[in-house]
Amino acid sequence: MDTITSIVAEKPVVIFSKSSCCMSHTIKSLISSYGANPTVYELDEMPNGQAIESALVQQLKCQPSVPAVFIGQQFVGGADRVMSLQVRNQRVPMLIRSNAIWVWTTT
Repeated sequence: MDTITSIVAEKPVVIFSKSSCCMSHTIKSLISSYGANPTVYELDEMPNGQAIESALVQQLKCQPSVPAVFIGQQFVGGADRVMSLQVRNQRVPMLIRSNAIWVWTTT
């Protein structure tokens, strides 16, 4: 867990992903569409990716393990939780509070 904590420290948005995961791709695209620039870690491309994935599953109870989204250094959850925040109009305020985006306007 210390590895995850140090990875997400001081970054507004961190997404643990796998390059072949379509839901990870969707969540990365969705968060980026608001102007945020998430830091993305592709676990299948990292030397310690399996250890991080194990920590996500065992300590944070991520099921499935990816995507795992952190906003403002806090674990938000996976794709279903991120989509739930979207439906309830709570994701944008979280992105603003974490300084991932500065101004949000609707067109």
